[in-house]
Amino acid sequence: MSASGGTKAIVAALCANAAIAVAKFTAAVFSGSSSMMAEGVHSVADAGNQALLLLGGKRARRAASEEHPFGYGRERYIYAFIVSIVLFSVGGLFALYEGVEKIRHPHEIDHWYWPVGVLVFAIIAEIISFRTAIKESNEVRGSQSWTQFVRTAKAPELPVVLLEDLGALVGLVLALGGVGLALATGDGVWDGIGTLCIGVLLVVIAVVLALETKSLLLGESGSKDSVARIRAALVDGETVTRVIHMKTLHLGPDELLVAAKIAVDHDDDAATVAAAIDAAEARIREAEPIARVIYLEPDIYRAAGREAGS
Repeated sequence: MSASGGTKAIVAALCANAAIAVAKFTAAVFSGSSSMMAEGVHSVADAGNQALLLLGGKRARRAASEEHPFGYGRERYIYAFIVSIVLFSVGGLFALYEGVEKIRHPHEIDHWYWPVGVLVFAIIAEIISFRTAIKESNEVRGSQSWTQFVRTAKAPELPVVLLEDLGALVGLVLALGGVGLALATGDGVWDGIGTLCIGVLLVVIAVVLALETKSLLLGESGSKDSVARIRAALVDGETVTRVIHMKTLHLGPDELLVAAKIAVDHDDDAATVAAAIDAAEARIREAEPIARVIYLEPDIYRAAGREAGS
């Protein structure tokens, strides 16, 4: 997995969620808190999600085959989409179910120090994991806002980990609030309300991740800056006089396909055109290293035909 895949952030989140899940389930058993049970399932789902992201990164590195000539880079998108489904079903829907059951059948929380202690521990662990994800994301997001980064990132792992960690932190605060109100009022309904809020939060995050990952699965073009660099690299002003049209497609986060029709002079012979294409490919790879699959078609540019749309 490339650096942009955020391996360190994924591993940090996996370790944190595994430890937190054990602590939450222990607290749920001793206290009877539904918020703790929902948060425990949430942490198990998150740990499984990070394992899926690591698996997707490993499988995406397989060499291209005759059956898959463009390689397996998109497996990272597939596993990220599976993560959103797991987060929605195992995390969000389970929390909603637990919240409804707790509101319908409330009971007081026993041994309050268990859930409170675990929640404080979990918040500290999630903050450490979240900081790691933020640090790795800052190395690749440049001047983009966080919203732009999540929406435009071609590597799905960092946005997934960021949103999961953010959801986990907010969920822990909601769980702490629900447990605190239940203890203060002696009414277990508050614990159920906190669990419901966690469920809604997880469902919203899962839907956002699913929509963004679906776009990557359908096939996204290179970024505006990437496309601009490729267009500039194609034209040498001598043999290649302009780009008639061009399309790009991400075969994976770190692999871009470029297909372009370039204009050459009608008097150029085949050897000259072939040399110009080779030179243009070299310039593209130098300007945009992830442009690994390049198809260039030479043609004679006709302004009248261009205006007619042909």
